[in-house]
Amino acid sequence: MAGSRMKLELSKVVQGRCRLGQLKEIGRMGQHCLDIPGCLLYTHLGTVPHLTQDTLHTLSSLPTVTQVTLSNIAEHQEVLEEFKGGFKKFAGLHDTVLYCSLHDSAAQSPTGHTTNKTVSVWGSGGRIELTVAKFMALQRTVQPDWYQTMADGETWQTGISRKRVRKSVDRSLAHLDECLLVHQKSQELDGVSVFGVVEGGDILEERLRSARETAKRPVAGFCLDCFQNGAMDQALRSQLITAVTKELPEDKPRLLQGVGRPDEVLACVEAGVDLFEGFFPFQVTERGCALCFLFDITPDSESAAADEEQHTAGETQPNGYLNCDDQTHMTRFEMDLKDKRYQDDFRPLVEGCGCYCCRNHQRAYVHHLLVTNELLAGVLLMIHNTSHYNSFFRAVREALANDKMDLLRRRVLGTVKE
Repeated sequence: MAGSRMKLELSKVVQGRCRLGQLKEIGRMGQHCLDIPGCLLYTHLGTVPHLTQDTLHTLSSLPTVTQVTLSNIAEHQEVLEEFKGGFKKFAGLHDTVLYCSLHDSAAQSPTGHTTNKTVSVWGSGGRIELTVAKFMALQRTVQPDWYQTMADGETWQTGISRKRVRKSVDRSLAHLDECLLVHQKSQELDGVSVFGVVEGGDILEERLRSARETAKRPVAGFCLDCFQNGAMDQALRSQLITAVTKELPEDKPRLLQGVGRPDEVLACVEAGVDLFEGFFPFQVTERGCALCFLFDITPDSESAAADEEQHTAGETQPNGYLNCDDQTHMTRFEMDLKDKRYQDDFRPLVEGCGCYCCRNHQRAYVHHLLVTNELLAGVLLMIHNTSHYNSFFRAVREALANDKMDLLRRRVLGTVKE
């Protein structure tokens, strides 16, 4: 599999689709593992937004895998080539696995710039056109532990024609074959894992064709693309993902791109997804919001039922709730700390949360930082949101292990911790 040591060991499969286990022997030396279902650590140029490395590592149980994107790195190719030590060393990243994706899911890219021979990424300086040769030269320069191959991922919008979707699948498979050919001849990429990209828009036949053909190639895992929020009905997305994962080998991981909202994560885990990108806490932080949804499944069933009844009655709807599928807008899983009602609220962001922010500061203080545009607001919110999101994924794994997914779903969908 393109020089990969990566191994997926499943400890439990629930209802034939939800998968619990570990992704083992990841990284160049095979010394790391990652629990699934799980998320990756989102970064911008190797740095978690708002946080220094020292601050980041005050958080416990961080994801083993750090995600970087070519859309951010491509414009720095000459500097990296001169440095010669790879991006991990360049960015001061040490004990982590580096995954290189094509696009940044926290930033929507313009469409209409893909050809049969190229894809485009968008950095701070504008559009950068990548051929397979340039794409693979970047991978040799970045020296990731695993990367996704080039793909035509411009069929996520509604109303795309069947002909255009078919073309995106054909292009992505052609890019995959070319990337694998170059990879296998590159000594610098020995031991690096390659993930093939499954495309197909909202057309079931093309999704299945893309999955079957990609699975025939010697890849270590799969990226499921063009399923992002706001682009597809939730029921249709679950139906398509369920159909796609049935076509993929059981012993290889499935990484879903562009989906991060907690309710969507649960639906996609139930459809057979193993891994998610970790951009959602960053989006919440940029809105000046704090994640505050419930996912504790340890209370006895009587207490949980009482909680659900209380919250269903509408006692604790968060301010600013928008019933919207677009992840750029505020969701029901967060509170807007810019709201004036928090100016004299001296509770922690979330009662019982063990993060630095909740142990040391109050909602009123974070509100003050936000309305005065203090940089510390982003630091404290990012600490809390990253910690809360990672704890949610631990709860997902615990629920799968203990057959409590129904309870977890009710807690996440029915309650908000205010």
